[in-house]
Amino acid sequence: MRSTRTTAVVTGVFFVVAAVAAVIGLALYAPVLDDPGYVLGGGADTRVLLGGFFEAVLVASVIGTGVALYPVLREHGPGLALGYAAGRTLEAAVIAVGIVSLLAVVTLRQDAAAGSGADADALVTAARALVAVHDWTFLVGPGLVIGVNSLLLAVLVYRSRLVPRPIAVLGLVGGPLVFASSTAVLFGAYEQLSALGGLAAVPVAAWEMALAGWLIVKGFRPAEVPQPPRQPAFS
Repeated sequence: MRSTRTTAVVTGVFFVVAAVAAVIGLALYAPVLDDPGYVLGGGADTRVLLGGFFEAVLVASVIGTGVALYPVLREHGPGLALGYAAGRTLEAAVIAVGIVSLLAVVTLRQDAAAGSGADADALVTAARALVAVHDWTFLVGPGLVIGVNSLLLAVLVYRSRLVPRPIAVLGLVGGPLVFASSTAVLFGAYEQLSALGGLAAVPVAAWEMALAGWLIVKGFRPAEVPQPPRQPAFS
């Protein structure tokens, strides 16, 4: 039971750290994401590099949730538990590609500032392409993939009653909603960073924070966590 309680706390902390790191990372990336001419300007490289650091923390936390939860979840659905762990790893990998793409823009800017002699138009084109890669990873990872992952986890905790049903319902609603919203963004219905996109992400964010809070404060419901068979008192 002590090991299971520790697992719950660690998982909850991973969810909180991931959420905080994602918000900070996106805010720090603003100069390179919002300025098409960033690669030719004075730059804010330290800020962008710090954003990359926070997103690396995000990547580790995302993987951490899948790894930490797997031993508990597999007792209630091995296939879904494995799917969730693999999905979280895929989500982290997609985010990592986005990190590398923006760090590459920093390298291009530094080379240009050092007088590499590269054509300005070519530099801007390359930088825009790398930013576009990040934008797509932001849609696929924290959009489409997280929608599937949230649904898998919500189904598992709903069936097993590892956490209260109302918390699980948030995931059952939030996962498909953010997936549908990301699909709409994919086909150009609206921007991901828009009022509609933000509204669609609220339930899944509430689900993750409610789940994290419950796991940190209460842990898994004891009656629903599989217990090892009792050994006979006498052989």
